[in-house]
Amino acid sequence: MRWNRIHALVMKYMYVCKRNAFRAMDVCFWPVMDLLVWGFVTLYLLKVSGAVPTMITFLIGAVILWNVLYRAQQVVCLSFLEDLWSRNLLNIFTSPVKVSEFITAAYILGLAQALAVMLILSVMAFVMYSFNVMTLGFDLAILFSNLMLMGWAMGLIATSLIVRWGPQAEVLAWAIPFVVQPLCAVFYPVSVLPTWLQPLARCVPASYVFEGMRAAISGSHELVSNYAIIAFGLNIVYLAVAGLFFKYMFEQARERGLLAKYCS
Repeated sequence: MRWNRIHALVMKYMYVCKRNAFRAMDVCFWPVMDLLVWGFVTLYLLKVSGAVPTMITFLIGAVILWNVLYRAQQVVCLSFLEDLWSRNLLNIFTSPVKVSEFITAAYILGLAQALAVMLILSVMAFVMYSFNVMTLGFDLAILFSNLMLMGWAMGLIATSLIVRWGPQAEVLAWAIPFVVQPLCAVFYPVSVLPTWLQPLARCVPASYVFEGMRAAISGSHELVSNYAIIAFGLNIVYLAVAGLFFKYMFEQARERGLLAKYCS
């Protein structure tokens, strides 16, 4: 891989956001709305039902970390879709740019957006709800890293399907995170799920991340390490599978001339 080509791709997508105010607004708008809605819900629960304050911080922390996962996944897909919508896809892949460089650039963009969203939501949560996510310290970095890895894997799988089936499959860029969300135990522990669903949830790295977040807020830092190790192992497997799946789908699309068809 060549860093100059990766840098050029990153700059290209950054210019797209810079020149498209709606795209730049989209990065912040939905996460902010999520935090506002769930923040007010938690304040209401605290007021009318005497909910345990720790449960309120669970919900706000979950909103912040869920948006990290969602942004990491979505940016990988949108990086590909941008070129698909602008009929620029063929130009990208007939240039010296390698597929691995294209994916790496998308990963970097996902990381940048996830960091920006987390910073914005963390400041809002502190100002509006007196919740300081930074008190999680090193645990936060571990949880964040695992969410990024899972988001990249999901984004690559969704992009693989779009590569193979074209624009008609682009809805997967937004749908896939919410398909797996019930199994991620974002707002509730895995034990709440039906017995037959719990083994599936245990196969989802994010379920360990959100369980780890609740453990960290409760002060059980030793549990966070255990959860993080399991999540990391699953993420490595899923990233490898996603990479192989993307390679297979991309080769299928290239052999059938689908990339040229999408740009016609």
